[in-house]
Order: sequence, then C-alpha cells, then structure tokens
Amino acid sequence: MSKTMVEIAEHLLVQNLALQNGEQLLVIVDDTTSSIGEVLFFAGRNLGARAVQMLIEPLGKSGAEPPLMVAQSMLAADVVVAATAHSLTHTQARKEACAAGARIATMPGITVDMFAGGALAADYEKIAERTAKLADRLTNAKEAILKKGDSRLVMSLESRKAVASTGIYRSKGQGGNLPSGEAFIAPVEGTAEGEIIIDGSFAGIGTLKGPLKLTFSKGTLVDAMGPDRDELLALLSNNVLARNLAELGIGTNDKAQVIGVVLEDEKVYGTAHIALGSNDTFGGQVAAGIHVDGIILAPELYLDEQLVLQEGQLVL
Repeated sequence: MSKTMVEIAEHLLVQNLALQNGEQLLVIVDDTTSSIGEVLFFAGRNLGARAVQMLIEPLGKSGAEPPLMVAQSMLAADVVVAATAHSLTHTQARKEACAAGARIATMPGITVDMFAGGALAADYEKIAERTAKLADRLTNAKEAILKKGDSRLVMSLESRKAVASTGIYRSKGQGGNLPSGEAFIAPVEGTAEGEIIIDGSFAGIGTLKGPLKLTFSKGTLVDAMGPDRDELLALLSNNVLARNLAELGIGTNDKAQVIGVVLEDEKVYGTAHIALGSNDTFGGQVAAGIHVDGIILAPELYLDEQLVLQEGQLVL
C-alpha cells in the first residue's frame, strides 16, 4: 500500500463524500478489489472515521442485490464506498441506504490504475455544474432522438426526472458512481423504437470486438447484430425484463477515457450510453435484477428536436 494511494483515497473521501471525524464508514469489496478496499479503509481510519470493511463474493452481474447482512450494514452507515466488480448502484440496497441518510459512492469494476488515474482527479465542481444543466434539459424534454451512423433510436422522456451524477455526495441521501460525471434518465417503458450502434464498450463484456447494432420495438431489445452478439444475449439470458431499454445517459467528465471499463467509459465527456434491464431505482418501473450499459462514441442527441450532443461536444 503506497502513501500516494492512501492520499488519493483521503482526498476522495473528503472532497467527494465529506467524511467527518467519528462517522461510520463502510467499505464493501470483493476479491477483485481488495487492495483498493484496504486503501480506503486505512484512509478512512486516518481521517478519524469508524471504518469497517466487508469482503463479499463477486455478485455475478451488475444490479444484483448484495447479501442481506451487507444491505443491513449499509443502512447503518453514514458513508458507504462499494468498490466491487459488479455495480451496486441500481439495487434496492443502495436505494434504501440512501433513503436512510447514507452518502454512497459505488465504484464497479474499479482498478488500481483507474483509482490513480485522471477521472478521479477531475474538477468535480465544474463537472457538477455541467451535469446539472444537462440533467435539467433531460428532465424538461418530452422526447429524445439518439443517432449514430445510419442508426436512429427514438424514446419518450415525458414526466421522467433525470439524475445528475456529479461525483459530489456530501449531503444525506446522496449517492452515485466514482469516478463520476453523467446525467441519466429512465425513458418511458414501451416507447423506444428504432436502432442504435454501440461502439465503445459494454458492461459485462468490456471493449467490443466491433460495433453492436441493437434494435428496439416497444421499448424492448428485439435483435442484436455484431461480433459480441452471442455474449450479450448470454448476459441477458432468458430474462425478458433484462431487454428493457432502461436508461439514456450522457458523459460529462472531461478527464475520463474509454478504457473498456464501463464505470469510467460511460463518464467520458461527449459520449452517450443506453442501459438494459432495471431502472426502478431512478424513476423507472422495471426491476430486472440486472443493469448493463453500452457506450456510444461521438453520437448525435436531440431533445425535443434540439441538438444537444454532436461530435463529442455538448451543445447546452
């Protein structure tokens, strides 16, 4: 464990989560992230927190609920950092712990290189301002049109509220990813129609061998074409709800890079992403037990026919 890593962890806990002396800090890790968990534990202890680290088995897929004893511990904590292979972001355990007042940072798929890299060291005050503006645009829009190459996907956003994942979780009940920087929303179920090309990476797969063209009808994935098609369909298995178009998101972190890990990839400034599966934790109606994101590089995005994203640049 290096002094630099501990200093990075201390900075994260103070800047992003406002950890205070005497607060209860819970660090959740699995055997893929145990070294990062150790750093976070010691950093929290150095800052005067009452730190606890819990080691769990990898959950197998993002959106799966953690063991009951972990969920109960989350409810009792002031601050939770979940640095695990698969995401706890879109789980009832995370939602209920936030409702109980916990401040939560989820870091699915985090690596040592990412932990020490640029995305975590970004200017989160600027990211917060940019992300809040974009979230407002998404909230106020009735329809979104996402384009990439010859693909076009249309979906309703009417009466849905977007989430600004700023990376700053200093108040009770706030939570999201770290590194962060995205605005995202749950499209109205049953409304997505058309095709979209995913050409960055995909949660559960990593960097794609080639573009994936996904086709949606009535809000549900009905076809997939591309070299990673079989792996995607195996990931979704026979779960019909896993094919739900769950999310539309836009990255706002100018220090993030596409590295094949969705945690960072979906935060890259000027990218968009869609997700399949659950969205009941952020304004949707589907609980699928899985939530997987696919990254779209340099797409076009229109909200109520107004251009918002083009060639990797936000138009706000």
